[in-house]
Amino acid sequence: MSDILPLPRLLVEPIVRAALLEDLGRAGDITTDAIVPADARLDGVIAARQHGVISGVDAAVIAFALVDPAVQAVIERGDGARVAPGDVVIRLSGPARAILTAERVALNLLCRMSGVATATSGLVEAARPHGKASIVCTRKTTPGLRALEKHAVRAGGGSNHRFGLDDAVLIKDNHVAVAGGIVPAIERARARAGHLVKIEVEVDTLDQLQEALSVGADAVLLDNMSPEQLARAVAMIDGRALSEASGRINASTVGAVAASGVDLISCGWITHSAAIIDLGLDAA
Repeated sequence: MSDILPLPRLLVEPIVRAALLEDLGRAGDITTDAIVPADARLDGVIAARQHGVISGVDAAVIAFALVDPAVQAVIERGDGARVAPGDVVIRLSGPARAILTAERVALNLLCRMSGVATATSGLVEAARPHGKASIVCTRKTTPGLRALEKHAVRAGGGSNHRFGLDDAVLIKDNHVAVAGGIVPAIERARARAGHLVKIEVEVDTLDQLQEALSVGADAVLLDNMSPEQLARAVAMIDGRALSEASGRINASTVGAVAASGVDLISCGWITHSAAIIDLGLDAA
């Protein structure tokens, strides 16, 4: 089991609460309330139905607790744990109505985040034999779920890129076009940014890379370069900046990218397109 620290409940609870409010609508769970007696109790388990890496456990537990604090949840496998079909992730007991009402929101979040963690883990494992590069996510996240999805990346063994527009400068190609070049873009950013703010710039060619290095960029995003170009870029950088490779990287290509010697490999699809991991709630 991973030793990844959980997200603060104050951060997770509003996300779960919004999902529950969306599901409950104006009248609550009219199916469960009509069919299940108010005093009925249920013992159940949330278990894996396929191999994967777990994330989103705390969000799932909070979903049940928000519907009814009387629901007891015991976490058997936490975020970062690897599971096989049949492995129990959470044991539940308590009011049947509450468990059935919260079930879908809990599973939506748990399956989604476990899918992100599993996709990340696959890339990490594919890259590991070939170099030192860390797999990092991007801002291509589901609106409202960024904190959970970035946490899931960490649960899968990856690392996080910037969380938003306000925690680092990332100069992209359109910024460069408007600014009139890489050098003036970096100079303006450096004049405005605080002393603790890192400045990264996206480059498409080795000539652009040389420009970025000439004015001391902290990191360079090497966009859509071949492994051979990446290796040349790493040699040019020579430790003067962090090197990040990006652009349509998947499990079949990540090894060659990592072998180029880059420090970071960023992938948007691990958050925006990862397939869910199938988990289900069954009566015990």
